[in-house]
Amino acid sequence: MTALRIWPQEDGQPVTCQEKLRMLEENWQEVQQVLADAFEDAVLMGVSEQVMRERLAELVTSLSSPKVAGA
Repeated sequence: MTALRIWPQEDGQPVTCQEKLRMLEENWQEVQQVLADAFEDAVLMGVSEQVMRERLAELVTSLSSPKVAGA
């Protein structure tokens, strides 16, 4: 059995809505699989593991917040 992930809000309190938790978990599983597949494909095609890790980290860092006007 997998431990439940805690999703903290801006105030530090955890998200408790079951529908939101379900959606967050589904999204997490989907993103995890897509990143794992992209990483594996790149490495098997000869890309440096370190470079691919750095590029994936850069991708996450570059995400814009949907809370920012004009994002």
